[in-house]
Amino acid sequence: MSIRFDDRVAIVTGAGAGLGRAHALALAERGAKVVVNDFGGARDGTGGSSGPAEDVAEEIRKAGGEAISNGADVTDYAAVEKMVAAAMDKWGRVDILVNNAGILRDKTFVKMELDDFRKVIEVHLMGSVNCTKAVWEIMREQAFGRIVMTTSSSGLYGNFGQSNYGAAKLGLVGLMNTLKLEGQKYDIRVNSLSPVAGTRMTEDLMPENILDLLQPESVSPAVVFLASDDAPNGAIIAAGAGGFSRAYIHETEGVYLPEDKLDGDGVAEAWKKISDESGQKAYEQGGEQSVKFLQAAAKDKGVDLGGGS
Repeated sequence: MSIRFDDRVAIVTGAGAGLGRAHALALAERGAKVVVNDFGGARDGTGGSSGPAEDVAEEIRKAGGEAISNGADVTDYAAVEKMVAAAMDKWGRVDILVNNAGILRDKTFVKMELDDFRKVIEVHLMGSVNCTKAVWEIMREQAFGRIVMTTSSSGLYGNFGQSNYGAAKLGLVGLMNTLKLEGQKYDIRVNSLSPVAGTRMTEDLMPENILDLLQPESVSPAVVFLASDDAPNGAIIAAGAGGFSRAYIHETEGVYLPEDKLDGDGVAEAWKKISDESGQKAYEQGGEQSVKFLQAAAKDKGVDLGGGS
């Protein structure tokens, strides 16, 4: 095993079963000390029990690793702070955070109650914000951190009946895109995992023979890589059934519309060229888009963006 986590401390949320459990075990197998977090609720977020987290922590300890369990609800920032404090009290640092906790409340948008929309946003997006905020200053001070957000193809591409889930999951990519910049000078690298796996979240959505192919353990190698010293920064890795790919957000070169074409009709006429994918780019930060538009406008109007005459 060339990737090792000896003397590293990891927090994995939603680690009482499924993907989170597989991630926690994979990190522990390579030497990480692990905080196994799980609220222990049902798939829709109701209920709660400390049992699942403790079971996984005990599994790690029996295998010769170090782990503690924690039942914090990731939507409760005070509870999250206590979880991080427990890790600091025991091991003195937090190096890795895997934001995996989540719930499902699927319905078509027309039938969905706003409370169910808010709850899914709160768990997936704000839960990840809470956990990341609680470890951010620690990682800055120690000049090291690896954070994994859990996005989804439902957020990247859409999925019928999952408007709440998709909105939360793409929101996590937006969070990653800013934090990858803010954490860069402190060697905090922030990436996203887009997994597909057979878990209790998906067990009634797929037939058994397909679920058998989608073992959570086949996704966790991506987390091991994203938590490693040589992790990328700002990457989206998709994983499932032993397959791995990278997702990008690209933008076409587009067009510049002069003043006599600067209206809705002009956009309609140029739509084919606006949509032309040749020359498209994946930007590292939002300012690159602004520069592109400004340069085209300045060229047309004879404006010197460098401040010269």
